[in-house]
Amino acid sequence: MLSGDEWATLDELLGLEALAAGPVGGDGVGRLAFYGRCSTEDNQDPRTSLAWQLGEATRFVEPLGGEIVEQFFDIGQSRSLPWERRTEAGRLLQELKNPQRSWDGLVVGEATRCWYSNQFSLTWPKFHRYGVALWIPSLGGQFDPENTVHDMAMTITGGLSKSERQYVQRRVRAAMAAQVVMDGRYQDGRAPYGYVVVDAGPHPNPRKAQEGYRLRVLAVDEEAAAVVERIFELYRGGLGLKSIAETLNVEGVPCPSAHTPQQNRHRRGDGW
Repeated sequence: MLSGDEWATLDELLGLEALAAGPVGGDGVGRLAFYGRCSTEDNQDPRTSLAWQLGEATRFVEPLGGEIVEQFFDIGQSRSLPWERRTEAGRLLQELKNPQRSWDGLVVGEATRCWYSNQFSLTWPKFHRYGVALWIPSLGGQFDPENTVHDMAMTITGGLSKSERQYVQRRVRAAMAAQVVMDGRYQDGRAPYGYVVVDAGPHPNPRKAQEGYRLRVLAVDEEAAAVVERIFELYRGGLGLKSIAETLNVEGVPCPSAHTPQQNRHRRGDGW
């Protein structure tokens, strides 16, 4: 087992600094703002997400003399969005410039929910410029830009956040594709031209069925399907896209936005 002096030597070689168990300085960490983020995918509950992230942040800073006096929490904002484009994160960055703000540091509940890819390296200088310290639970204390281990840890955090998001995307897309193939389930949005959305009974998920959700599938729109067949016939006959559009307009065939104006309100419907 290493002695106290040997541990100190190892910490020095690794660039680590032991975190004080009690408050830092006479007044401790001080007054802090909290930032968190919640996706609305996978039926995440924003209230529950805020509660546990805020709880993690509070349990982290309270023993160090920290007090959370303001909250910034983004709901339904993708972690891939830059902070400037997130509603609450953008407001937080603007508040940095306010000399009358009520806090001098920022604490987060979970770093992977806040920073994605290289976002930390882009946002940290903004906090540093206005003298705002960042307190991050996964680091065990305040971020130190001179500490190479801290810098490496936040780089890894951004990579893990990106990897997690990509994994979730692949899993959700694969599941949705399987539902389409196996059940013929329609995944919402505007139905493609040539099809209509029809009700296919209660949702196969018992919980969603209990909440009143219905299964929606695609069915052939006979009128539009005939036009699709006509388009392929014209293409096989040697006409290009522009000529096909002109032919359909001459024949008076309604274009998709004229055929289903209720789902194409943003289009004029005046022709192909």
